[in-house]
Amino acid sequence: MSLAKSAPQDAYGLILNAIDVGTYKPGDRLVESELADRFGVSRTPIREALQRLETQSMLKRDGRSLIVAALNYTEMAELYVVRASLEGLAAELAARHAAPEEVKVLYDMVEEDRAFVDQPTQLAQANRRFHRQIHLASHNRFLVQQLDLVYRSMALLATTSLAAEGRGVVALEEHLNIVRAIEAGDGALAAQALRDHLSVAFKTRIKIDAGKISSD
Repeated sequence: MSLAKSAPQDAYGLILNAIDVGTYKPGDRLVESELADRFGVSRTPIREALQRLETQSMLKRDGRSLIVAALNYTEMAELYVVRASLEGLAAELAARHAAPEEVKVLYDMVEEDRAFVDQPTQLAQANRRFHRQIHLASHNRFLVQQLDLVYRSMALLATTSLAAEGRGVVALEEHLNIVRAIEAGDGALAAQALRDHLSVAFKTRIKIDAGKISSD
């Protein structure tokens, strides 16, 4: 593939990843020239990437500027409903289809992620990797594609439930319960454990946004 053809996709991926990892947060203004300098890409593919992200509702207009979009309360609630349904299905399918090696990787992730319990940003990134590994372990490409779209929208949430005091430790125990159910081949239990995990995360996020519990 020529550089001319790959550059637009590269610019899109670079900006999307920057939003995903929190380099650019909801409300941040994106400027073509600054993005081109940051990523070492010419302004034309940057412009095309910004237009694409705007059509996908990842960016929105603020006067003449483009800013990273944010989800309101209703949109966040709707997203969690879809996420719980799809991720529950992923856990159920993983319990049926995950290879022993995939289960071992999930266990390893839980243990390795304990190093980040007091680092919400790093733990949030590790959390996404853990959940994506469950998606992949479902061995259903169409489900993985839909969950990729869901997680793209998750990047538009301004806070992480893992920033709540003590939430990291509890979340990892919930992860461990999910993996145990997957290892046991109990699809119903794995699905319920994952949905319960997301329910707690959603309630925690609501409390953080309402200013009722502390966050970093």
